[in-house]
Amino acid sequence: MSALTDGAKEKIRLVGLHYPDTRAALLPALLIAQDELGHLSTEVMRSVAAELNVPETDVFGVATFYSLLRHKPCGRHVISICHNLTCTLLGAEPLIDHLGGKLGIAEGEVTPDGRFSYRRIECIGRCDGAPAMLVDNDHHGELTPEKIDSILEKYE
Repeated sequence: MSALTDGAKEKIRLVGLHYPDTRAALLPALLIAQDELGHLSTEVMRSVAAELNVPETDVFGVATFYSLLRHKPCGRHVISICHNLTCTLLGAEPLIDHLGGKLGIAEGEVTPDGRFSYRRIECIGRCDGAPAMLVDNDHHGELTPEKIDSILEKYE
């Protein structure tokens, strides 16, 4: 029995058609599964392997390599706040503390209403707007505590 929805299976099947080797479709397929189900459980990764007809070890290897892939339940809105060298030098650590205080949770936890979770991430490619974060797939840069508060209001 598959852990994927019928919709996710169809999307994964269609993505697989764009590649001569279905292993090349692993990352897009895992992103589809994550978007549909919120995170990648072992069962979901096994189902992706079955849909693409690739070894489970290949799927697990890709899934554990990329930091934007999640392996446990999280909030409806996932905040990934960058703490690489550039962001840290420009104040990311106090901003991470502010974010945790504002949400009332520790990193990796989910707010009681299920709306938010957050985590540190090594790099989101926004050094030009550091310190920066992602909320879901939306980039936000040049962060301040006040700007974080304003951004969070938009997702409530």
